[in-house]
Amino acid sequence: MRRNNGGNYTNPCLTMHQPWASLLVYGIKRVEGRSWPAPLRGRVWIHAASKVPEPETIKAIEDFYREIYAVNGIEDLKFPDNYPTSLLLGCVEVVGCISCEELQSWEELPEGVRLEGQTDFCWLCEQPQKLLIPFEMRGQQGVYNLEKKIYEAAVRGLRPVEAPYPVKFPLVDPQDPYSLKPGSLACLSKNSKASELGMSSNLSNVIAGARVAATQFSRENKGDSGVESGAEIPVSSRTRNQLKGKTQNEEKVPRDAEPNSVTED
Repeated sequence: MRRNNGGNYTNPCLTMHQPWASLLVYGIKRVEGRSWPAPLRGRVWIHAASKVPEPETIKAIEDFYREIYAVNGIEDLKFPDNYPTSLLLGCVEVVGCISCEELQSWEELPEGVRLEGQTDFCWLCEQPQKLLIPFEMRGQQGVYNLEKKIYEAAVRGLRPVEAPYPVKFPLVDPQDPYSLKPGSLACLSKNSKASELGMSSNLSNVIAGARVAATQFSRENKGDSGVESGAEIPVSSRTRNQLKGKTQNEEKVPRDAEPNSVTED
């Protein structure tokens, strides 16, 4: 069921770098990380930015998702055949937004989903749909509204996606679409026995690899737009401590940079 968006958004769209954009639309990526909380709920269209992803970036991010899905016993994860750019790909439903610590401590969720929480704020995404024929279009910074004619054409071409491991994020108050928000699950971070996620050496390595793959965008986009999926993945203090010693020789990136930041040409 579609929920009402907040603010002045009518048909909100988010431009993201590849491969993150396609992974979200294909239902592989269930948590969209940001340095800022989600300003809306409901359908968000996903547009792939113009930058062609490097093979090394694709491998690092696919390895990350392959590893966290394996935690829940999924060994045959199928990735998109390609990662097209400058196209409107489809949409997801944003059902909530919580802090990284809250997500990682939410023991009702599968461990692999909790491991996706690597940024300050985690946008919780469900019901991925993709366009049978992606639309070529130009993106913008931040969350913006699709042009009416693009929306009217795109909505007719949507098809549900059979996600490899779909997850349902229950609202704190089913009558309030904004009830799942930063602080609403804060008690879990303090009291949950599952607040410490176990990490194998290989899992720690792929998280570090994903961070390195993302740094290219923080270097290129000095005036970060806040459109996540390709700069540094800022991690929680808990995860950062777990990775300490494994990444000390990696390139340092600005703390305020965020994954997948987009600046359209």
